[in-house]
Amino acid sequence: MNLYQNLGYLVLGSRLRRLSEAFLAEINRAYQNEGIDFDASWFPVFYLLSKNEALSIKELSEQIEVSHPAASQLITNLKNRKLVTSATCTDDGRRQLVTLTESGRELLATILPMWDAISTAMTELVESDELAKQLLPAITGLETAFRQANLAEVISQKLITDLKPTHHE
Repeated sequence: MNLYQNLGYLVLGSRLRRLSEAFLAEINRAYQNEGIDFDASWFPVFYLLSKNEALSIKELSEQIEVSHPAASQLITNLKNRKLVTSATCTDDGRRQLVTLTESGRELLATILPMWDAISTAMTELVESDELAKQLLPAITGLETAFRQANLAEVISQKLITDLKPTHHE
C-alpha cells in the first residue's frame, strides 16, 4: 500500500482529486487523439444544452452543482470560444439564457460519438474489477452521507466528546 492508501480518510480529498485529474487528462487526450478541440470540463454545460434549448446561468449552476460565479466563468470561457451565446430573457431582464451557437452545435455533433465511446470504454474497464464496479454506487453513497451530515460539526463534536483528555487523580 502506498502513502495515500495508508492514510485512509485523512487524504480522501487528495485521492479523489488525483483520480479525477488523471481521468480528465485521459479523456482530454482521447479528444485530442481524435482531433477534437473539446475540454472535458465543458462536458456538463454541453450535456445540459444538448438536452435543453436554452438554460439560465442560475439553472446551469444548480444542475451542475457549482457556484454561480464558477458557472458564469465557464460560460464566459465558452462564449470567448464562440461555442455558446447568451441573451437577456424576454420575461425577466435579470436572467441570461445560454444557448449553443452554430459552432457549438457542430462541436456537439462531433463529440456525441465520443461520449458513447467513453461510456462504453469505462463500463468495460470497470467490469473487469470487482472493486471498481462499486465505485459509482460508493460515490453516490458518500455524496448522500455528506448531504445528510455537517462533517465539520461532526468532527468538532468528536473533539469535544470522544477525544476529551482524561485527567487522572
